[in-house]
Amino acid sequence: MNHQSMNIRIQAPCPPSPSSPRFHHKTPLILPRVNCSNEVASHVVLHMEASSDVGNSSITMSKRKRAFGWSQKQSLNKESFPLRALMTSSTQDTPASFVNDGKIGVLLLNLGGPETLDDVQPFLFNLFADPDIIRLPRLFRFLQKPLAQFISVARAPKSKEGYASIGGGSPLRQITDAQATELRKALYEKNVPAEVYVGMRYWHPFTEEAIEEIKKDGVNKLVVLPLYPQFSISTSGSSLRLLESIFREDEYLVNMQHTVIPSWYQREGYIKAMAGLIENELKGFTNPEKAMIFFSAHGVPLAYVEEAGDPYKAEMEECVDLIMEELERRKINNPYTLAYQSRVGPVEWLKPYTDQTIIELGQKGVKSLLAVPISFVSEHIETLEEIDVEYKELALESGIVEWGRVPALGCEPTFIRDLADAVIESLPYVGAMAVSNLEARQSLVPLGSVEELLATYDSQRRELPAPVTVWEWGFTKSAETWNGRAAMLAVIVLLFLEVSTGEGFLHQWGVLPLQLPVFP
Repeated sequence: MNHQSMNIRIQAPCPPSPSSPRFHHKTPLILPRVNCSNEVASHVVLHMEASSDVGNSSITMSKRKRAFGWSQKQSLNKESFPLRALMTSSTQDTPASFVNDGKIGVLLLNLGGPETLDDVQPFLFNLFADPDIIRLPRLFRFLQKPLAQFISVARAPKSKEGYASIGGGSPLRQITDAQATELRKALYEKNVPAEVYVGMRYWHPFTEEAIEEIKKDGVNKLVVLPLYPQFSISTSGSSLRLLESIFREDEYLVNMQHTVIPSWYQREGYIKAMAGLIENELKGFTNPEKAMIFFSAHGVPLAYVEEAGDPYKAEMEECVDLIMEELERRKINNPYTLAYQSRVGPVEWLKPYTDQTIIELGQKGVKSLLAVPISFVSEHIETLEEIDVEYKELALESGIVEWGRVPALGCEPTFIRDLADAVIESLPYVGAMAVSNLEARQSLVPLGSVEELLATYDSQRRELPAPVTVWEWGFTKSAETWNGRAAMLAVIVLLFLEVSTGEGFLHQWGVLPLQLPVFP
């Protein structure tokens, strides 16, 4: 392929499929996991005109697609795609001019969590008021906040019980602050004097608060680093959408150079750190070689992947492949599986589900299980309560005798050093997202500006359809879905009446204020 004949830039991984309604020749064609010559590059976007001959290109793509389930570790299919997509660091050659020219800032993005039990309900309100979490049809978007208030009040008591069981609040802020401190130290050790800021999506310190600190410190080169290894519309995407709105409204930010590292699950340091934690925890089992390695990832609605093109599932599966290949190099060939946790509501989420998979493993005679929270780099309620308490209890009830859990990465030194390398590698491309030479960017993490990433993922923010469209009688998934739809419609109608009339049980209970503007 003649690389000079087209504009090539590194972009986020795993796109919507070519069959997606949004796929056409004028939009970026994103090819994940490509081979270029004998080296494996980051994910590449090829801008082609309609007349481009895609079929004659020399880029080859992987045809291997792992079907995750209860499987023994096997040799990977080397003919399809060697998992050399692992990103290695090459920061020693970073030009000093990129470090000395301006003040560098790193913005770590994370979810946030309530620090006290009193914070739980307002935290849940912020979560469910996010249109990227609950997407209402356009006609009913004015009900986003009333609905968020209703759900947060209804769920707060149970959520408080969970947070009370882990000490009365989420440790996420303290851990993220510690990660920021360690990342700053690692950058200084590598002769990159950068300030590191923490911006949470749904609780303090909010992203807006972090941006104010960035402006006050005079940062003019910003690396945005979501602390989610894999990209998802509902996590990194939501935070980036918020940043986009903040950037557009502030002249200082409009003129500030920035870049985004949207996902980094392929990086060598991250993969080795995860493999090291797994290897260490396996030593605690009576028969380490027989323990099932159970990767549990946070779930997303299936429609996010199938309808909106969310790359999360593909990135998660490749991430597990890379970790297992690293373990294989360490002579660890345990059976393993991947499942998804934390589903809510009647719609279908990514499968297999963690709870159902645990029961099935017990039925199949698995006696030793090592849980690996694969999508989390910090301890929080989904690791400390959902995995450590709920899933452990379920596993023991299902016949599993030995249970272990790999800790979240936290401030693991290899992981922190690799994040520092990722930041340094991105510096030459702050504010300059397009290059014509592929080889110049081969070793880098996928990069992009906020606008570019949002243009690639879910730019239309379409309402996501429910995955089941035909109603079937009985205790079926479709009946459950339609019952959920009916209940949601009833809730929307009630909320509309409450908001429009200013009267009703929500006002009587104090959920909504007594004085509301009456719509004409």
